[in-house]
Amino acid sequence: MKFVVDTHTHTISSGHAYSTVQEMAKEASANGIEMFAITDHGPAMKGAPYLYHFGNLRVIPEVIYGVRILKGVEANIIDYSGGLDMPDEYLRRLDFVIASFHDICIESKTMEEHTRAVINVLKNPYVDAIAHPGNPQFPVDIERVVREAKENGKLIELNNHSFLTRKGSEENCKEFARECKRQQVKIVCGSDFHISFDVGRFDRIYKLLEEVDMPSELIMNTSVDKLDEYIKQKKARIKRK
Repeated sequence: MKFVVDTHTHTISSGHAYSTVQEMAKEASANGIEMFAITDHGPAMKGAPYLYHFGNLRVIPEVIYGVRILKGVEANIIDYSGGLDMPDEYLRRLDFVIASFHDICIESKTMEEHTRAVINVLKNPYVDAIAHPGNPQFPVDIERVVREAKENGKLIELNNHSFLTRKGSEENCKEFARECKRQQVKIVCGSDFHISFDVGRFDRIYKLLEEVDMPSELIMNTSVDKLDEYIKQKKARIKRK
């Protein structure tokens, strides 16, 4: 199994990452990555760019060094009703939106409150995936979250970087993978890299997916066409509303 898409990346604009878009694209091209999404942190994160950064992503070419570039954001969940730090008027312009908890943006509370917030985020028509949902600082009811993702046609992310930086994530991510397999919910995998040399790094995710025997049809990263079709369907759903 070979991943050719990376849906969670950070440029120097995130404030604690170290590569430009050009550097990322060049490294991606050398590593066999055909598409990646730029998902810099939303403005609630210290050091993150202002809203106009996301409004101006259209100036970035769609293809650099032969690599497709999706314009996106890692929006921060900022309250337990599922509020995000990015207004819908900005989210609707982006190709790919992930949303996540960060302890610098919101205080950890109870599993029920975390679960309620994530479920409400999944109802947002502009959000595509919940990022690093296995974060042990913000435990959730995995079965309920996956069910909500299924009902709304959304994706669950497995995050390679979390295995290094969020102790306890691996078992939670494995349980998310098993539940996605059980409910037939599609997953998307992100390197969450903060320097270009790690673009397309999925070593820990590959191992996890092999352990749970995840069907390839549920994994979005194996084909550019898969993600293109998902985005097409999302835009059609939004247009109908």
